[in-house]
Amino acid sequence: MYVILTSKPGRFRTELVPGLRPVEAYEYRFHDTVRARFVVAELLHELRLRVIDEAEPPVLNEVPVKFLEKFESVEAARRELAHLTAFGGMKVALERVPAPDEVPEPVSAAA
Repeated sequence: MYVILTSKPGRFRTELVPGLRPVEAYEYRFHDTVRARFVVAELLHELRLRVIDEAEPPVLNEVPVKFLEKFESVEAARRELAHLTAFGGMKVALERVPAPDEVPEPVSAAA
């Protein structure tokens, strides 16, 4: 199964955690400004995602992956991204960028 992780610069970011294998990454540009970043990741097992609100002070939310839409293939996830980012004749682009190549080690809550 595959999931799409979303981050919006300056608002929130979704971090890779153990149990996710990044496959592809994209930047969504609206009038040449990056509005969102997407990572298509293979879901290796059920887990909790780390979503960090980038407001001050930053807030960490751990969200069960069961709340994300899941896709049977990378191609199905790509189709969903294309659908989500299509806005008629507006100047938008979904640009493929290098996928993150590693998942950080888990951080203990008592750091």
